[in-house]
Amino acid sequence: MKIHLIETDRDLRAALSQQLMNRGVIVEEVAQDAERVAARAHCDGDLVVVGHHTAASELAALASAIWPTPLAALLPVFDTSHIVGAVKAGAVDVFDRSAASDVVAEWIVQCCSTQQTTAANHSLAGTFFSNTCSEMQTMQHTIERIAITDSTVLIAGETGTGKELAARQIHRMGARAEQPMVTVNCAAIPDTLIESELFGYEKGAFTGATSNRIGLIEAADRGTLFLDEIGELPLAAQARLLRFIQEGEIRRIGSVTSRKVDVRLICATHRDLARLAAINEFRRDLFYRIDVLRLDIPPLRGRGHHVIEMANWFIEKQAQKLGLPAKSLSNDSMQAMLRHRWPGNVRELQNVIERALVMSTGATLQVTLSSSQQASQHDEPGIDRPLPASLNEDSVEELSLEDYFQRFVLEHQDAMNETELAHKLGISRKCLWERRQRFGLPRRKHKTA
Repeated sequence: MKIHLIETDRDLRAALSQQLMNRGVIVEEVAQDAERVAARAHCDGDLVVVGHHTAASELAALASAIWPTPLAALLPVFDTSHIVGAVKAGAVDVFDRSAASDVVAEWIVQCCSTQQTTAANHSLAGTFFSNTCSEMQTMQHTIERIAITDSTVLIAGETGTGKELAARQIHRMGARAEQPMVTVNCAAIPDTLIESELFGYEKGAFTGATSNRIGLIEAADRGTLFLDEIGELPLAAQARLLRFIQEGEIRRIGSVTSRKVDVRLICATHRDLARLAAINEFRRDLFYRIDVLRLDIPPLRGRGHHVIEMANWFIEKQAQKLGLPAKSLSNDSMQAMLRHRWPGNVRELQNVIERALVMSTGATLQVTLSSSQQASQHDEPGIDRPLPASLNEDSVEELSLEDYFQRFVLEHQDAMNETELAHKLGISRKCLWERRQRFGLPRRKHKTA
């Protein structure tokens, strides 16, 4: 257990340090330079305790800078208003600095222990991070730098790499963490409803508009708006979105007045927006507006043994979720996973592990990659990949439901629109989109004459 103690009172600092060291705690004392703590605490500290110091007047900024290391405060005046203010600024706990040093030290130890337990539970249910993977370390450092700003972010990466998780981490680490984060899946909303969903509408604006309704952008006021799959946004909606980004205001459908909104925008896509802009399938001016801070999420393939490290993390997580014993991967399974190209990336790996936990009966975990996954190993499942040719008609009886879905979409998407495809498959458009994402089958854009 290691504590960073920010305190200018020499006597109190010395007394607390001695009491904490008597309890086996490593203490790093900080008398003046709080920036040193911000730079180091998230790397080697378990808790930062702030007492009398200039940093105490800017607790929110310090809490954001040292995240995810928790921060606790020693208050000079222990009343309700000061306690509420410190908690709102990001302190996980507060205590009266005028108490005896042994009492304060015991509180610090208990606070740190509680936070360590919480962090351990969160790690099991949260997101995977590897200290040995250079790609993940680089990405994490980029996220931390992006989070302290309020600039627009464009997250690019293949399907299943965790773009939404990165967006949520940026929001959680930023100054708007206490405000709402509104997520919009641009590909899952029918084209005719996108503008009303984003901007809202006034009563009587169109048939069925029986009352006023705020849009999702307005709902994110003072918080964060996450536009997932922004490459699927229709051109008409792109034009209105551009005005919102430029002017910071929106106008509901049917309204004659505009409303100011304060929203941080995070966008994500698995498509090459620069290429789409070059062929006029995405507005160039909008692309330049959202491509301010770029976060590229690396694909799972090519990470070597880090795939096994992530798989082991998923085994622990999914085993607890399913109430099953966690098993180690068999050697054959590990070799197969290292050879696999993971077209579905992290989402595919998670599903593979869950299936193996349920189906494996031996002492070790046997991972089976389905025929559709194996067949896609030689593809490059990235942005707008070429689609394969028609499958052999003779093999239709041997196809699984997943194989049949992929085959049907590939063979008929040029002749049918998304609504017709969904109807023929007996599913909703949203379900069709989700399965496209799962199998890495991007929707083709049909050009009009």
